[in-house]
Amino acid sequence: MTDTRALTRQVTWQVTATGGFESAWISRRGRTLSARGRVFAALPEPYWISYELQTGEDFTTRTLTATAETPHHTHHLTLDRAPDGTWTADGEPLGWAADALDCDLGLSPLTNSMPVLRHGLHHIPASGPEEHTFLMVWVSVPHLTVRPSRQTYTHLGPAPDGTRVRFASGDFRSDLEFDGDGLVVSYPGLAYRLSL
Repeated sequence: MTDTRALTRQVTWQVTATGGFESAWISRRGRTLSARGRVFAALPEPYWISYELQTGEDFTTRTLTATAETPHHTHHLTLDRAPDGTWTADGEPLGWAADALDCDLGLSPLTNSMPVLRHGLHHIPASGPEEHTFLMVWVSVPHLTVRPSRQTYTHLGPAPDGTRVRFASGDFRSDLEFDGDGLVVSYPGLAYRLSL
């Protein structure tokens, strides 16, 4: 069954890991997502980021454009994923990223949504707990450099405002709470949502 629902929301997170905030305007139609966001961070250095994200069908990244400003530098990134799965960063091929479907903007709760939405991990699965491991194109902040990141998402069960999903990458683990629209409510150690 095809999901044809349309969703438009403004969401703001307090990003405790950086002493800052992220605010995004998010639109979803069927199995595509687009977002425009702004980030303010104070730690470990002050920076601002403006970004735009577009996905293709099945919530796979199509493009991420970002500009980061620090007191001394401005960084830009254009990250593209072609329909054949080829990734480029500022026009340069990312050969290692052929198996990746998603980007992950560092310290941003928004980009955790794509794999969760794709696999329905924000709903109680009829078949019981699910676990999925992905290769992500991870974007550092504020320098906007890219590198591979293996990440595992495991459905844990219901939570007060939706479902809990364990995020793991390397030695890092956190049990995130997602709402029924697949957006982060709480990301212990990183952020929590201010607007519902």
